[in-house]
Amino acid sequence: MATDMSYANATMDNGLSQMVNSHLKGVGRLFYIHSPKDTMFERQEDVPNFFRQSWPYFLIFMVLEHIVLRLKGHKGIRLNDGITSISHGIFQECGRLVWRGAESYLYTWIYTNFRIVELPWDHTLTWYAAAIGVDFCYYWMHRACHEIHILWAQHQVHHTSEDFNMGVGIRQSVMQGWCGFIFYLPLALAIPPAQFVMHHQFSYLYMFWIHTEAIKSLGPLEYILNTPSHHRVHHGSNKYCLDVNYGGVLIIWDRIFGTFKPEIEKMEIVYGLIYNQPSFNPLYLQTFYTGYVVDKFQRFTTVGDKLRAIFWGPSWEPGTPRLRAEDDKVEILSRDKYDVHLPFWCNLYLVAHYAVVFYGFFDLTDRYMGMTPISVLIFVFYIIASLTIIGMVFDNSKYAPILEALRCSALAFFTRSLSSTNPGLGTTLQFFYVISAMFWCLHTLKLLEIKKIKAE
Repeated sequence: MATDMSYANATMDNGLSQMVNSHLKGVGRLFYIHSPKDTMFERQEDVPNFFRQSWPYFLIFMVLEHIVLRLKGHKGIRLNDGITSISHGIFQECGRLVWRGAESYLYTWIYTNFRIVELPWDHTLTWYAAAIGVDFCYYWMHRACHEIHILWAQHQVHHTSEDFNMGVGIRQSVMQGWCGFIFYLPLALAIPPAQFVMHHQFSYLYMFWIHTEAIKSLGPLEYILNTPSHHRVHHGSNKYCLDVNYGGVLIIWDRIFGTFKPEIEKMEIVYGLIYNQPSFNPLYLQTFYTGYVVDKFQRFTTVGDKLRAIFWGPSWEPGTPRLRAEDDKVEILSRDKYDVHLPFWCNLYLVAHYAVVFYGFFDLTDRYMGMTPISVLIFVFYIIASLTIIGMVFDNSKYAPILEALRCSALAFFTRSLSSTNPGLGTTLQFFYVISAMFWCLHTLKLLEIKKIKAE
């Protein structure tokens, strides 16, 4: 008996130790703290999806950041803006589920057929070469996304928030991977695909936590690393903040290529786009600028001007330089943030429905490889439609009530299928959606109304 108890205690201690070690590694990944020997993979398909595994840490860090900001006397993360940022991150992940890694196929093909050197996949030098190479290419990809209009149309999603917090770190375009992959292709001449895919993830994980106002300075590390201070400047709409600090993990590329600007103390940074879009609708924020590029393309008559409207800078007009001159940049010193103040019960309703969609998203990520492509597309459509309508409710859009009534009615019908496999969950969700649909039907008939409350 004593032996059995000792064995059970040892097993429990070992399991606890492994769990703690696993979480420490998970947190370390956000800061690019890795052991090369533990993160060497021969095949691309063996590389874990570290980004998806890090979602719990994203949410925990956002909560901690909110608490720290509140303790410092700031407002913290706004519910509507924070949820919109998370929705963009889910949009991007849904895109990855649909693409199934297709954007990296060309990289693998070039490496297989045209590599000029055979670097050993399990050597430490290859690991560090991949890390530096990915970061160098990220700098040029990021810079191009600000200097080429059609690429900016996708990347601008990341800059749409008027706040600067860790949620913005996952506010990404669903097309970002397709827009940026070409800038990494030179690495395929030497860097094994598995190393590229892995460090590409590590780079974006690092950039999550530098989106914060809770950390002012990292001291001497400011000279080498991209830090919250440097990245605050990059996200600013102030004149001195425009078109600078493109680095991912390292800031040395900006120092080398002349695009570095330090943060100016005691000058408030105004975040968001120069001409900001007042909306919490993630689908609109993902797509509106592409429509603007199309309109600009159609406005010109000559082939040259049409091409320049797409491939030159966002502010280009006939007779002006490819990129806007310093004197032509708009100076923004302050502005009111877009906000819609809904009643507490409405915010509670939106959080509850968002939690269900969030759960559905992670259920999809666990099962999508065993699903047919059409099933994945239907599930992705449900997630994107739900997040879009929730964003419209946050905007208090006049179209939101009828769309939410239709969404809840449809889901009340479809959740009937869960009753056979999971009766408790199926019945609960069905009741949840029926009650919600009834409420929005009454709202649509003007029998109930959402009244905005005044800002404090």
